[in-house]
Amino acid sequence: MRASRLVNLLLLLQTRGLMTARELSRELEVSERTIYRDVDALSSSGVPIYAERGPHGGIRLVEGYRTRLTGLTPDEAEALFLSGLPGPAAELGLGTVVAAARLKVLAALPPELRARASRITERFHFDAPGWFQTPDTVPFLGSLAAAVWATRRVRLTYRRAEGGSVVRDVEPLGLVLKGGTWYLVARCNGQFRTYRVSRVLAAETTDVPFERPDAFDLARHWSASIAAYERDFERIELVLRVAPEELDTVAGILGRERVRPDGSSTPDGRLLVRATYEWDDEALSAAVRTAHVAEVVEPAWVSDAMLAFARAIVQRANAAVHGLAALA
Repeated sequence: MRASRLVNLLLLLQTRGLMTARELSRELEVSERTIYRDVDALSSSGVPIYAERGPHGGIRLVEGYRTRLTGLTPDEAEALFLSGLPGPAAELGLGTVVAAARLKVLAALPPELRARASRITERFHFDAPGWFQTPDTVPFLGSLAAAVWATRRVRLTYRRAEGGSVVRDVEPLGLVLKGGTWYLVARCNGQFRTYRVSRVLAAETTDVPFERPDAFDLARHWSASIAAYERDFERIELVLRVAPEELDTVAGILGRERVRPDGSSTPDGRLLVRATYEWDDEALSAAVRTAHVAEVVEPAWVSDAMLAFARAIVQRANAAVHGLAALA
């Protein structure tokens, strides 16, 4: 609703010129306080709007300011607003620019297209990160984006996943937002590499320019990299031994789409069930959650970890009991 009101305010000032806050509030059926807040919002979005004080004052746009746009179809107008991601744009330092551009486009559309485009922002919202994920801290995202635009080399201090840090001179080629996480695609010593932006400890943009590789396509490169990573990624196959009557319980805990009975059984009549995971902690968590109805067959490290947990719990419980007995 506010986007539509801002556009109507902008159009009124374009067509009528100087207007008082009272006149605008009467036209838009809102309070004068709301009008002043909307004027501040337009100004923050880059619209050249200002207020003149005095008995003949009011609110006006800089003379000659206009927004024009022709040729958009209804579907194109809707798609334009459906594609906006204000959160990532703000992280890149473009939040104000995107807001201003969307407002100008909305104001320039014919009334029937404006209504359709406004409905998009009212009814659809993108939230890229997954559930229960704390957003990454990316203090150097803006400077990296600037270096990408300017094709300038960057001296990167990067925290390794396995610990420690390393300094690299890289040629930043592009930034990718994947599952709520920002990645930098860069060339280092002639090789293409991918860096997680949240692990960047320092980023110093140099004055040294570089030439982008001929025919480099960021989207195509990223798709190929993801395909290779998923193809070569070593997944963890958890194998459980489950009584037939407990199969539904295990499937309910782990997810029916993940559990795969392999059709074999042990001499005591129990079934072998398989479930595939990408990360160690996921596999271990699945084994712990089904420990009351299933026995881990493979991998051995999962059984060892569960046994270590159990021993630690027993030791802690024994210590607590002895402590209470001493107090008594």
